[in-house]
Amino acid sequence: MSIRERLSGNEAVATAMKQINPDVVAAYPITPSTEIPQYFSNFVANGSVDTEFIPVESEHSAISACIGASAAGARVMSATSSQGLALMFEMLYVASGLRLPLTLICANRALSAPLNIHNDHSDSMGVRDCGFIQLYCENNQEAYDNTIMAIKITETAKLPVMVCYDGFITSHSVENISLLETDKVREFIGDYTPDEYLLNEKQNISIGPLALQKDYFKFRIGLAEAMESSKDIITDISEKFYKISGRKYDLFEKYMLNDADIAIIVLNSTAGTTKYVIDKLRSKGIKAGLLKPRCFRPLPYSEITNELKHLKALAIMDKCDSVNGYSGPLFGEITSAMYTNNINVPTINYIYGLGGCDTTANDIIAIYDKLQIIANTGKIDKIKNYIGFEKEGMEDV
Repeated sequence: MSIRERLSGNEAVATAMKQINPDVVAAYPITPSTEIPQYFSNFVANGSVDTEFIPVESEHSAISACIGASAAGARVMSATSSQGLALMFEMLYVASGLRLPLTLICANRALSAPLNIHNDHSDSMGVRDCGFIQLYCENNQEAYDNTIMAIKITETAKLPVMVCYDGFITSHSVENISLLETDKVREFIGDYTPDEYLLNEKQNISIGPLALQKDYFKFRIGLAEAMESSKDIITDISEKFYKISGRKYDLFEKYMLNDADIAIIVLNSTAGTTKYVIDKLRSKGIKAGLLKPRCFRPLPYSEITNELKHLKALAIMDKCDSVNGYSGPLFGEITSAMYTNNINVPTINYIYGLGGCDTTANDIIAIYDKLQIIANTGKIDKIKNYIGFEKEGMEDV
C-alpha cells in the first residue's frame, strides 16, 4: 500500500534517507541541497533514525568522513551541490578507486564564476568520469525512488552512486508523490553486510596502498569493467523495485519514440516540458518523440543508439557546456556511440538553461521546428546551438 504525500524533492530524498536509516551521514550545507541534511538532522534529533550524523567543516571533509565510515563497514550517505561537489573532486576518485559503497545526492547547480545558485548540470557533468554511477531524475517521485534504489545498487555493484536532480526546479518544488511503507523499504534494501571492512578483526586488510604501474593499470581496468557490468545490476534492481512499487524504471525512458520521425534527448526536469510539447505536436500530426536517459554512468550506449536508428533528425540537449569548442557532454558521448554503432541520423546540439535560464515550451517547439526542417532537407547548418538566451549585450562579456 503506497502512502500519498505532498513533498519537495529535498523532502522526498530526506524521507527516503529516514526510511533507509543509514549508519552514517556526513554533510556540509550548500544551496540548494542544504535542506536534505537539515531535514535529516531533525529525524536524528527526534529519534526517527539512529544514524550517526556528522556536521563537518567542508564538503571535502563530508566525503572523506563517508569514505572512512564506508571503509569501516558502514552504510553511508551524503548530499551536495555545485562548488561543494567540486570541492569533493579529489576524494570522489578515492571512493570509486577503493570500490566503496556510498550514496551521494546531488541537487544540480551551476558552477562559479560568476557566482550563481541556480540550476544547470555543470557540477555532476564535471565529475562524470570519476567512477560514480550517475542516475538522473525528472521529478520528485524519481528522486525518492532512485535514492532508495541507489542503496541497493551501490552495495551490489561496489561502486559509489550519485543521484542527480535539478536544483530549485525539483529540489524545492512541491509535488504529489507516492511513498513506500518503511518496512517495505527496509526489506528491499536489506541489511548491509560488507565482505571486507577495516573493523573486521578476523580479516586484516589494507586501504589505499601504493600501486605501481601495472598494479594501478589493473585496478583501473577492474573499475571500468565494474562500471560496464553495473548496467545489469541497475536493471535487475530496478525490476525488483517495480515489483514492490508498481513504478517501472529502465536505463532510459522513451516517450512516443517508437514511431517518431524527430526526437529530443534530454536529462532531468526538462523532459517533463518536452513531453508536454510532444503531446501538443502529436495532436497536430507531427511525429515527435523523446528519449530521457536515467542512467548516464554507465552510459547504455548500444541500447540508446538502437532506439534512434529510425529517426530522420535528432536534437541532443545539454544543460552544461563542455567549453571544448565543439559541443556539450551528452551530445559528444551519444553521437560518438551512434558513430561506432553505424547509426547515421542528422543530429544537432542545443545548450540550454545555463545558470538557471528558463527553458520554455516555446523553446522546445522551436527545436522540433528546426528538426522538421533538417528531416525534410537533410541539411545541418550549425551543430552547436544555444536556446533560451538572446545574445544581445555579449560585447560586454
